Amino acid sequence: MIRLVRAHAGDAPALTAVSARAFDNDVNYGAQGPSGPPGYDSVEWQRRTIASSEYYCVMEDGRLIGGVIIAGGPAEQHELWRLFLEPERQNQGVGGQVLELVWALYPMVTRWRLDTPNWNDRTRRFYANHGFVEVATTHDGGVIFERQTPPPRPVL
Repeated sequence: MIRLVRAHAGDAPALTAVSARAFDNDVNYGAQGPSGPPGYDSVEWQRRTIASSEYYCVMEDGRLIGGVIIAGGPAEQHELWRLFLEPERQNQGVGGQVLELVWALYPMVTRWRLDTPNWNDRTRRFYANHGFVEVATTHDGGVIFERQTPPPRPVL
């Protein structure tokens, strides 16, 4: 069973290790070499991000298998900064389960944004398959996605 558990500073080393394996694995999907977004392999960056954002450990049967980082904004708009999974748990539907858990945690958010590298067709397809639409490009060649949903109905 997949669960999201709020990350704490003590989780930073384990999250860093999973993040490094996950992003370095992108070499199998078109990356020029092992690399990732800023701080992906830095324990200190993970600690700072845990303290300043909504960071969740992705847990499966009590084992850390990934992370998801959310940046808050106005109540109805948030940004999905990162979603990463252990390489052996990728391409198995786990990422979609994580997104469903995120949507359930943030029912009032009607607009989600994220960016991803243009070269990563796998990631672009993943987000498109989960309701995101490409809306722009970044100055460095990334792709910006948005997902909009209707607001929840009030309970009468």
